[in-house]
Amino acid sequence: MILDPLRRKYVKLTPEEWVRQNFVQYLINEGKYPAGLLGIEVMFRYNKLKRRVDILVHDRFGQPIMIVECKSTEVKIDEAVFEQIATYNMKFRVPYLVVTNGIHHYACKMNLQESKFEYLLVIPLYEELI
Repeated sequence: MILDPLRRKYVKLTPEEWVRQNFVQYLINEGKYPAGLLGIEVMFRYNKLKRRVDILVHDRFGQPIMIVECKSTEVKIDEAVFEQIATYNMKFRVPYLVVTNGIHHYACKMNLQESKFEYLLVIPLYEELI
């Protein structure tokens, strides 16, 4: 078990949870993301099915601006992982997507009007998102 400081409870320390907890600390400490604007395992419905976003970043007005999908270190980041986060984004329509397995990280900036995206070389600082 590990204490999740954002959810304020102990959760099972799975390989994916290890990646999630470390990435949250990276966002807060390195990216200067406000801890209060990060949602962990945010539940939503898509096509009548319950889904969960690993990390949902909000702007200062409470609007979602980034989805982060975390996988365990053994999971290869492939097209299926990107399809998963793209499906989640059909609900949230955020301008930034990040996929990580704790070793490899990929960030994209979405152009929602043209249904295009561009890969970013680095994960943006919070101030660059807003």
